[in-house]
Amino acid sequence: MNDPVEVHHPVPLYPPVVPAAVVPAQPGTVPAVASIVLPDGRVVTGYAVAPVQPEPLTAKPPVSRAAVNVALGGVGFLAVCGGLLLLTSFIAALTAFITQLVILAAVIFGGWIAVQVFGTGRGRGGTTVNIRKAVIKRNHFHT
Repeated sequence: MNDPVEVHHPVPLYPPVVPAAVVPAQPGTVPAVASIVLPDGRVVTGYAVAPVQPEPLTAKPPVSRAAVNVALGGVGFLAVCGGLLLLTSFIAALTAFITQLVILAAVIFGGWIAVQVFGTGRGRGGTTVNIRKAVIKRNHFHT
């Protein structure tokens, strides 16, 4: 019951990196402090900061009209191909739907015909067939 407990301590793979001490450095020159008096009488004091000049924009190389026309033609061609693909899939779906409607009409009409032919014929004249006699007669089991 008293099994010894084994304790595992993690071992670092690399020696820890100690950052170098940060030594404060004085700027070469102390900037001048400017004060501005606002119209409402408040005084704002601070360092004057030179505005940051954005880097000049590099001139874009001109794009040839032929390259633009080829790109637009490619986009138009892809749009036409996509439209034709959608059109053919729509036509296929419509054809399948019409086929199913025709089959449904044939099943309903066929059922109606079957009821007319094999129905009991209530109220109409009909021929009654004794199936048992017909089978016996056919197999020559008559007496």
